[in-house]
Amino acid sequence: MPPSRIILADVIAILTFAILARLAHNTPEAPFTTLNVLGTFWPFLLGGITGHAICYATKKPTLPIAPGGLIIWLSTAITGLGIWALRHGELPHWSFIIVASIMSGLLLIGWRGLTNMRAKTKS
Repeated sequence: MPPSRIILADVIAILTFAILARLAHNTPEAPFTTLNVLGTFWPFLLGGITGHAICYATKKPTLPIAPGGLIIWLSTAITGLGIWALRHGELPHWSFIIVASIMSGLLLIGWRGLTNMRAKTKS
């Protein structure tokens, strides 16, 4: 799979994460709007880009689950949650850390797992 498609798949996974997060936290104070989705999206996207840069700099492939997918997932979760903490002036609640980490992992690692399974069934 070309690198541009891998990056696009990760962007879609992170955008899906942001949409699901905003839907789950849709309140009158923070309604589900494009701006609120983008406010959730950009910190995690920055983390995903950082993960891709780490893989590129260390010559780790980004498609397999390990090590590239794990690097991108951890970078996405850590950066996104770190920026959240800076924006809010406090650490996220432990439950938010767990849910954000699991959901971003399911989406970023999940599509890689499906791609691997599909490739195995074709061969």
